[in-house]
Amino acid sequence: MNRTDAIRLLRENKNERGIEHWKRRPRTLRSFGIGLTQLRKLAKKIGRDHALALKLWKTDIYDAKILGLLIDDPTLITRNQVEEQVEELHEGHLAHVFSSCDSTLTKTSFVFDLCRDWMEHSCESRRRCAYGLLYELSRMKQIIEGMDEDFFMERILFIQDRIRSEEMWVREAMNTALMGIGKRTRKLNTAAIRAAKKIGPVEIDYGDDNSCQPLDVLKHLTSDSVKKKFA
Repeated sequence: MNRTDAIRLLRENKNERGIEHWKRRPRTLRSFGIGLTQLRKLAKKIGRDHALALKLWKTDIYDAKILGLLIDDPTLITRNQVEEQVEELHEGHLAHVFSSCDSTLTKTSFVFDLCRDWMEHSCESRRRCAYGLLYELSRMKQIIEGMDEDFFMERILFIQDRIRSEEMWVREAMNTALMGIGKRTRKLNTAAIRAAKKIGPVEIDYGDDNSCQPLDVLKHLTSDSVKKKFA
């Protein structure tokens, strides 16, 4: 499939309700109003295609950029590529899909190094994505050198100390990472609960999107399912 075919596929699956919602928000990109679930289905239909992914990212169509992120090949993604892309995450949920949502980036060989490099970066977009990646890393079972319990414990304390002084979307990503880390082991759960209590509610302004609410980390970390996991 080439770029023209992919955009035609997106156009054929446009969602009028999503388009109207898109028009009501500040934007610089066009959109076919397609939700992430449907875009995942289209990505699966196309399959991994690094060259096409790069071409779709260069368009001014939001859905095409998301599709490009979903179909990219993690074995071919380079550090230079992601350093360029992170500079362009200014619209909608691009940053969320770029760094979280089981993103393709988390499957690269350099994801842990990238996460560590970006967590205290001067660039807000990089810090936000770093904590999106940290959430995904906290859920991984495979062994990565340096990604041990001490590393995650250090991140819990860092989040506890810094979250209140961070930019809003970085706070949101930190909050989500704290939840993920707290579900990894019993020791981390105890530490994350302690941190969540000290932090308190994390307020996020989602504008007119009433479907989004700030994450209640403490509620998740003390749920029956988590208690059962560490019983």
